[in-house]
Amino acid sequence: MLRDRIRFKPLLDKLVSAEEAAAYIKDGMTVGMSGFTRAGEAKAVPMALAERARSHPLKITLMTGASLGNDLDKTLAEAHVTARRIPFQSDPGLRKAINAGEVMFIDQHLSETVEQLRTQQLKPVDIAVIEAVAITESGGIVPTTSVGNSASFAILADKVIVELNLSQPVSLEGLHDIYIPSRRPTRMPIPVVTPESRVGLPFIPIPPEKIVAIVVSEKHDSSASILPPDDDTRAIAGHLTEFLVNEVKQGRLGYELQPLQAGIGTIANAVLHGFIDTPFHDLKMYSEVLQDSTFELIDSGKLTFASGSSITLSAEMYRKVLPRLAEYKHHLMLRPQEISNHPEVIRRLGLICINTALEFDIYGNVNSTHVGGTHMMNGIGGSGDFARNAFMSIFVTKSTAKNGAISSVVPMVSHVDHTEHDTDILVTEVGLADLRGLAPRERAAVIIANCVDEAYRDALQDYYDRAVKRGGHTPHVLEEAFSWHANLRDKGTMRPA
Repeated sequence: MLRDRIRFKPLLDKLVSAEEAAAYIKDGMTVGMSGFTRAGEAKAVPMALAERARSHPLKITLMTGASLGNDLDKTLAEAHVTARRIPFQSDPGLRKAINAGEVMFIDQHLSETVEQLRTQQLKPVDIAVIEAVAITESGGIVPTTSVGNSASFAILADKVIVELNLSQPVSLEGLHDIYIPSRRPTRMPIPVVTPESRVGLPFIPIPPEKIVAIVVSEKHDSSASILPPDDDTRAIAGHLTEFLVNEVKQGRLGYELQPLQAGIGTIANAVLHGFIDTPFHDLKMYSEVLQDSTFELIDSGKLTFASGSSITLSAEMYRKVLPRLAEYKHHLMLRPQEISNHPEVIRRLGLICINTALEFDIYGNVNSTHVGGTHMMNGIGGSGDFARNAFMSIFVTKSTAKNGAISSVVPMVSHVDHTEHDTDILVTEVGLADLRGLAPRERAAVIIANCVDEAYRDALQDYYDRAVKRGGHTPHVLEEAFSWHANLRDKGTMRPA
């Protein structure tokens, strides 16, 4: 089996234990690890590194594509290995260390990380740890269920450790499209002109002598915690469907729509799932994460092709999809995240982008990352890459959280990730606000009327009315702008007295 997977035979001599491979990682290094949204991360070497650090302390800068699965971020944080983390995470244990100031977290647009590495604006990667399903006859690395930043990490690093995961199906080979942009300022256009454009190689091309160790692993990806659609998410999907059908009637879209992008998580997944019961057909997707709804749409015949950077599924969907991956293969492609998230390609393809907000305010500014303006949740991820460059930028959220103690629509967001300039459509289970072509005062009227839970609507209208009396292009009562957040901090609720 190993000889079938390691087809460049001299590399068979590089087979070592996870502990031996982890010994290549030294204190103070910058380490680039594969992994994008709990898929395709190296699994054995990071655990061996954490175990070693418990008796021989060391710290590293850890760069990935996005979040890691198998509790790796938690394990590395608790072993005090991670000193600096780039560009995204979603682990509660690491989040706690970040908010305590113990780990320095650089929250980046996912398209930017390797651009800054390539131009030496970030410290270079000393060593890359990449999960693979195979190594080609030329020494190229065939990734598993994600590409993320793995290709550039492997190309730019001095040394590469490969984790060969025997639990990943060999049918993954041929699924990837590894394309690396040329150098700026004379960069040629990225030749992706449709979601199914194949423009690169099916493996990561590196000189095989860079591979210093190969570790055999058989651990599966972590499954995604995706809740089934509920009444609220079905209502959000319904409002969005009604809006898009009207766009078709107005002649602005066809029933094939434009290529779709959706963020990760329960709400976005449920909204995409809702497209099954719509008149839309022959849909295509150009996104980051291919999740349960992607495969449900393919099975329904609604979706013909999906391009992403990782495959992240629930446990049930993993059991269904992986054994049948060869059947899905002609519908799928995995790319580096700097291509899946590249502004040039997003703008060219004209994507309809659906992302999730923590909160938004009466003028359409969106907070995707910080609770109470101060405490990091996960990170901006790719939402900014897509929102700024979309044909149509849509943000969805439930109108309240924590059993109604929190309103997701507030006078002023406590942290801004996406300004009103990057927001076209806002949707809650209450309704939809189309903000295109509206001035701030007009936006506020539409948002309050259509998106706010009735428990908060009168209070928000009162705030806005009093702000208007003070005047301004974007009226505010500045001394009260964050009062809802202060009430939540002090009293445990935003609810008006």
